[in-house]
Amino acid sequence: HLVNEVEGAPTCNPAVTSPVESARPHVDENSIMVETFEDVWGAYFHVSVYFVRQIYNLRIKRIGEGVKMPNFAANLSMMFTEVEFTERFKVASDSGFKAVEYLFPYDYAKDQLVNLLRENDLLQVLHNLPAGDWNSGERGIACHPDRVSEFREGVGLAAEYASALACPQVNCLAGIKPESISDQEAQETFVANLQYAAPIMKEVGVKLIVESINTIDIPGFFLNQTNQAAELINIVGSDNLYLQHDIYHMQIMEGDLARTIESNIQLITHMQLADNPGRHEPGTGEINYEYLFDFIDALGYQGWIGCEYVPAGSTLDGLEWINPYIK
Repeated sequence: HLVNEVEGAPTCNPAVTSPVESARPHVDENSIMVETFEDVWGAYFHVSVYFVRQIYNLRIKRIGEGVKMPNFAANLSMMFTEVEFTERFKVASDSGFKAVEYLFPYDYAKDQLVNLLRENDLLQVLHNLPAGDWNSGERGIACHPDRVSEFREGVGLAAEYASALACPQVNCLAGIKPESISDQEAQETFVANLQYAAPIMKEVGVKLIVESINTIDIPGFFLNQTNQAAELINIVGSDNLYLQHDIYHMQIMEGDLARTIESNIQLITHMQLADNPGRHEPGTGEINYEYLFDFIDALGYQGWIGCEYVPAGSTLDGLEWINPYIK
């Protein structure tokens, strides 16, 4: 998205001399002459360097203008818990957020949530499919072969809410694999459920996403690696199934965050963050978020980053890290 704003990009002119000629091409700032076959790689390198420089300069220009581009959504299940859930929308808006996410909307009437979003000028950018009995420790049922009917009912309910809330995507939690079934049975169930849910969500203009979660916080969670999720998406074979990359979870499971995000950026439509250890706000742990935000932005990521963290103190006292991005 930054490349489109670059003016004066160099152009490559087709070869005009015999490929046996060995003379190096003339290269200036706005033109590349490709005179031999072996010079193609040199021309490609020159163009790449040019665009990298222009994107970097544009990034610096925007920062100088006070524009920081990551889009952050307040997670109302974890943030602003000092007040009741329905009051968190206003506090989030007053704190500078333009979007929110939360675990589940189903305990509230659709009209009530729509009004809360509208009154506070907020976008709803994510919620989850129904995920079983959350209070008793269930964390999704999509890999449970004995809960398929319940899963399908939840898909219909999630589609209704997402449509009403104009929420662009919903997250399908795999769940904790039952000890009584094999990995293969869990995988087959998960794949079949996603193949059922993805086209239903597409019909209402909603993307279906899956999320890998660490097995330290949630032992036995079935989907727990980025490459596992990418392979799953490939097996399902839907054009309406994408990846949610949770930086906190994948720091615990994999590390190598920047390279993993870059390798999967075409699949990622949503991200979430927290620092590690502790799952608190950025700046309280080991993750270099200032670097990571710039890196993600340079990749051209257009989606939202959900702030799914537990504030180390009060939510408002812990928001200093985000001020350069939302003020």
